[in-house]
Amino acid sequence: MAPLTRRRCLAGLAATSLGLRGDLACAARPPRIACLEWTSAEMVSSLGIGPVAVADTNGYRDWVAGPALPADCIDLGSRGEPNLELLLELKPDLITGAYGYGLDEAPFRRIAPLHTVPFYDGTEAPYRQAEVETLKLGSQLGREAEAQRLIQETAAAIAQIRAQFSERAKQPLAVVSMFDDRHVRIYGKGSLFQDVLDRLSLTNAWTAPTDSWGFSMLDIEELVSIGEARVISLDPIPPHVKIRIDQSSLWANLPCVKAGNVRTIPPVWPFGGLAAAARFAAFVIRA
Repeated sequence: MAPLTRRRCLAGLAATSLGLRGDLACAARPPRIACLEWTSAEMVSSLGIGPVAVADTNGYRDWVAGPALPADCIDLGSRGEPNLELLLELKPDLITGAYGYGLDEAPFRRIAPLHTVPFYDGTEAPYRQAEVETLKLGSQLGREAEAQRLIQETAAAIAQIRAQFSERAKQPLAVVSMFDDRHVRIYGKGSLFQDVLDRLSLTNAWTAPTDSWGFSMLDIEELVSIGEARVISLDPIPPHVKIRIDQSSLWANLPCVKAGNVRTIPPVWPFGGLAAAARFAAFVIRA
């Protein structure tokens, strides 16, 4: 295949028309879907379609993990600046993205139809919005039955997990991500994790205000406010950060740490859809 120059790319963009795209739901083959970020990539994968390309595939495998991407999934580069030339060369049937990334949609719409998932736009709670958007995406992809099944199976799995919690496991807990040895991101009202905790009848130890994405950034010493509550820490923790935290007297003297109440769970994308919700519930019961 001849290499794409920027001149050829722009010419191709100008020539591409949405009207030339067939109805995805009626296509004889699985649609070729390119995902500009991880939330929509998770949703597409959850409906049984392996994306042909995803922005920052290594990051997806580190921070989202499941559902797994196909081994031959192509990396589109940065989520903040996906590779337009590569997208044009791939000729996707659909491009997917999510609310909040600040990308100019126009160039992508010239390549293929664009489906944007409006999570965390303040209109609905994330779990409910995940259900609604799963149905919309399923309809567009001709995967209505898969979408309905995903909604039902996720709700059933969370209900089953809720019935398994012991009384001790029901003590308040906090969910955090660690990016350095001085600060934590803690999830609360408005987050997908809060919605799952509510469905599990678990109490979030963090009740202070959060931002529009459902989390607060804290200095580590501020975790003293949750006392001896359980702490669920999400992987990945960068290795150099883990070393510093293990050596930190500030961390070691937190009541939750001294009580031995900190547990680390595998990666779960905090801004994901139903797959992330089910994954989080499954890991919490084991923590």
